[in-house]
Amino acid sequence: MPKHSKRFVELQSKVDRLKNYTPAEAIDLVKSCSNAKFDETVEIHLRMGVDPRYADQQVRGVVTLPNGTGRTVRILVFAGPDGQALAKEAGADFVGAEDLADQIMKGWTDFDVVLATPDMMRIVGRLGKVLGPRGLMPSPKTGTIIPAEDLPRVINESRLGRVEFRVDKTSNIHVPIGKASFGSDKLLQNLGALMEALIAAKPATLKGNYIHRVTLTSTMGPGVKTDIAAASALKADEVAA
Repeated sequence: MPKHSKRFVELQSKVDRLKNYTPAEAIDLVKSCSNAKFDETVEIHLRMGVDPRYADQQVRGVVTLPNGTGRTVRILVFAGPDGQALAKEAGADFVGAEDLADQIMKGWTDFDVVLATPDMMRIVGRLGKVLGPRGLMPSPKTGTIIPAEDLPRVINESRLGRVEFRVDKTSNIHVPIGKASFGSDKLLQNLGALMEALIAAKPATLKGNYIHRVTLTSTMGPGVKTDIAAASALKADEVAA
């Protein structure tokens, strides 16, 4: 069993492990426990009631957080000549085709988002073993395989706070919702936007509870159990940021 630092044990003592906090209470508590020497990321971790072994119980989507993620996003774009021009103009960090694929096959993964135009999937397809485990493989479901003319919009959304959520093989979802330096209302608004998108992505064939556990935490802080019903009812536009 891992041994926690004195700092972590002290922070953990602030959290009632038997209590399900309201989203607002949980965010305030997470912020108060974020005292590392850097601006910690605030994350939500969800235990889902789906079985990801079945295709009809996959949970995956994207959402643009209204207040962004607070982190710098490095965007890579696979496109033909016309798309490359649009992507460069829109501010993509890396733009190309075969040349980028060759670099990735050699182990380069210094980027956070991968976009591709449909004609590039003949090149991108062979990168699945590298990009897939990192959650970076372009997919129509996450809006990352797009026509060239849509590249500027999606690049801009990615800069503003477009994040992907997907259930992993252990039935969990992990998503950043901002930085500890954000105001509580901004984090709550981001959480509301994510929960709305997550509820909309519920598989139609699912029987039983969709969400089993909601935990909020920061990079170096303890987990804070959050009331599932209250979190699920959050609406981004009902939170005054």
